[in-house]
Amino acid sequence: MAESHAYEDDGFLDGDDEFIDAEDVERRILGELDAPSARDKFAGPARPSGGHRPFGGMQAASGGGREAERYDDFEFDDTPAEPVREAPRKRAAFDASEYEMDVPLSPVAGDAAYGEIDNTLSDQPVPRIAIHAFCERPETGALMHHAAGDRRMHKAHVEVELGGLPAAIERFHDSSTPNLLIVESGMRGQGLFDQLEELASVCDPDTKVIIIGAANDIALYRELMKRGVSEYLVPPMTPLHVIRAISGLYLDPEAPFAGKSVAFIGAKGGVGASTVAHNTAWCVSEGLDSDCVLVDLDLSFGTAGLDFNQDPAQTLGDALLEPDRLDDALLDRLLVRCTDKLSLFSAPATLDKDWDFPPDVYDMVLDKVRRQAPFMALDLPHTWSPWVRHTLLGADQVVVTVTPDLASLRNAKNLFDLVAAARPNDELPKVVVNMAGVPKRPEIPIKDFAEALGTPPALVLPFEPQLFGKAANNGQMIAEVDPKSKAAEGFAHLASLISGRVSTPTRKSMISKLFGR
Repeated sequence: MAESHAYEDDGFLDGDDEFIDAEDVERRILGELDAPSARDKFAGPARPSGGHRPFGGMQAASGGGREAERYDDFEFDDTPAEPVREAPRKRAAFDASEYEMDVPLSPVAGDAAYGEIDNTLSDQPVPRIAIHAFCERPETGALMHHAAGDRRMHKAHVEVELGGLPAAIERFHDSSTPNLLIVESGMRGQGLFDQLEELASVCDPDTKVIIIGAANDIALYRELMKRGVSEYLVPPMTPLHVIRAISGLYLDPEAPFAGKSVAFIGAKGGVGASTVAHNTAWCVSEGLDSDCVLVDLDLSFGTAGLDFNQDPAQTLGDALLEPDRLDDALLDRLLVRCTDKLSLFSAPATLDKDWDFPPDVYDMVLDKVRRQAPFMALDLPHTWSPWVRHTLLGADQVVVTVTPDLASLRNAKNLFDLVAAARPNDELPKVVVNMAGVPKRPEIPIKDFAEALGTPPALVLPFEPQLFGKAANNGQMIAEVDPKSKAAEGFAHLASLISGRVSTPTRKSMISKLFGR
C-alpha cells in the first residue's frame, strides 16, 4: 500500500530540522503562529488528549454547547474536492437504484495516513444497531447502500439519505439520534466545525459519528478526533472499507460491544412484572427505534411467547443446556423476530425439566445476547435463587413492579435495600405501581411508597382490565390495541427513562420533517 505524505507541500519542512514533529506541524497548519515550537513544547501545558469521546457526550457533560476552541485562522480551502450536488428535495430516502457505484476496488488512500484497519474485523458481523447515513453525493449514497446489503451488515438497520450535515442537524432536532451517524461533508474549515458543534448539540451521548470528508489531511483528522468524532474516512472507498470502519467501532476485542441490560422483577407474584417488561421492550424498539432483545427467564411459566403470539421450536432452555455451543450463528437461529427491531429469546414454558443451572451458565448466555443489540430486557421470575440474585444485581438497570398493598411494599423495600447495598454506585431501581385504583380495594397511598423506598414511582398504571385482557388474549402490546391510552403513554415514558432517549414524534410529512420547509 502506498504511503501518504500529508506534509510534502506545506513549505516549512526542509527535512533537516530534528526538532520539528507532528504537533508542531499541526499548530502551524491551524494558524497558531505564536504557539511554542517543538523545542519549547515541554515548557507549557500539555495539549488536550484527542481520545474517542462520545460525540454528543461533551454536550451532555457541559450542559449545553461547550466553550470550544475556535480556529478562525484554520487555513484550509473550503472548496470541496469535487462539486457537491445539491440534495434533491423531492424524496426523503435515498434510492440507490438510480445511481451506479463508481468507486475503485482498491485500498483506500487514507489507510496509510490514519492507520490501516485490522483485516480480521472485516468478517465479523456488525451488531443490531441503527445506522443513519447523510450523504452529499449520490455516489456516496450508492456506496452506503451497497455496504448495507453486505452479509456482515444484515443485523444492522441502515437508512441512507442525501443532504449531508445540514440534513442530519435538521432531522434530529426533535428526535433521538441512532447508534451510529455517518455524515459526508466536503467542507474543511471553521464552517465544518461550526456545523459539527450544532450536530453535537442534538446528538444523544451514546451516538458515535463517522465523517466522510474530501481531503486526506492529518491535521483535520486530529481536530475531528479531539471533538469526539469516532472516525474520519476519505474517498476513494469501497463498501468493505466502510464496514471495517464500523466493525472497528463496535467489535474492538479490548472493548467489545455490549448493550444495556434492564432487569424487570415483581415484588410479589401476579403484580404484572412480565407485562411491564414486554410492553417496555416493545416501546424501546418501536417507539424509540432502537433494537432490543427480550429474554424470558421464567423458564417454566414464561408468557412472552404468548404475549407476542410466538411459539418457537427452540428456546432459551436449549442455550442454557449447552452454553459452550452458543455462537452468533446459533443465537440467530434461537432468537425469534417479533418486529423489525425486537427479538425474543423465549422461555421453554414446560415442566418436564427442573431448569436448575448455576449463575455462571446464565452469565455465559446473557453475555452473548447483550452483544446483539443496544438494549436487553430481562423478564425475571418471582422466585429467589442464586442465579436470580446474581442476574438482578448484575443488570445495568432494575425495574421493580408492585401493586399498592402491604406485601408489595415490604418486598419492594427488601429488594431496594439489597440492591442499594450491593450496588452503591448505581442508581436506585425504578418502581412501577401497577393496577392502581381497583374499585372497593383499600390501597396504600403512593406517597407512602415513595417515602419508604426513598424515590417516587417512575410510573403508575391504572387498573384497566379490559384493555390489558384484550391485549393478552390477542397476543398484542397495549400500544397496538389502544395507542392513545394512558397505559400506552406510560410504557412509552418508562422506555424513555430507561433508555435515555426520546420517542420520535409522529410526522405529518417526511419531506417537511427532513427539510423543515
